[in-house]
Amino acid sequence: MPRRGRSSPRVDRNALERDRRQYMKELSSRLGFLLPPPLSKRSLPELLDQATTHVKQLGQRVEMLKQKKQLLEGSRTDDQITGIRDQMMSDAWSPVLTVRDLGSMLEVCVKSGSNKKFLLHQVIQVLVEEAAQVVALSYSNVGDRIFYTINAEAVSPRIGIETSRVRERLKELML
Repeated sequence: MPRRGRSSPRVDRNALERDRRQYMKELSSRLGFLLPPPLSKRSLPELLDQATTHVKQLGQRVEMLKQKKQLLEGSRTDDQITGIRDQMMSDAWSPVLTVRDLGSMLEVCVKSGSNKKFLLHQVIQVLVEEAAQVVALSYSNVGDRIFYTINAEAVSPRIGIETSRVRERLKELML
């Protein structure tokens, strides 16, 4: 005999799960608004990865600005000032990597400080090893930052490029 006046536990669980998903979607949307604007729509893992990188960069910038403030206040000796200046130059901008899958094409964007020892040929080598052929490469200097954009296509369109593997290998390279 069916129960009357009570909702089933399954309906309650479904409603709770729907509410949880809606809440997570709202949180990821808020996080997306806090980050610099994307060139295209980001997946949740890309969003979280970019948020992590952005927070690390902000922390480095805060430390650099604190040291710069102390430097400007004149509370340091010449040796300490030289050490702080060298550290600020080396920590200024760590490389930021973005990999987008565009079907049979792959777009790799790297933002790096001009003082970082970033080797572009290593990035290209990883792409070639992962069966991608570089079609276009561009770069631009903006202040002390260098922006690289590499477009690659699969050597064999039927096989394609494993984007997650390329992303992981390039992340290891950036460390």
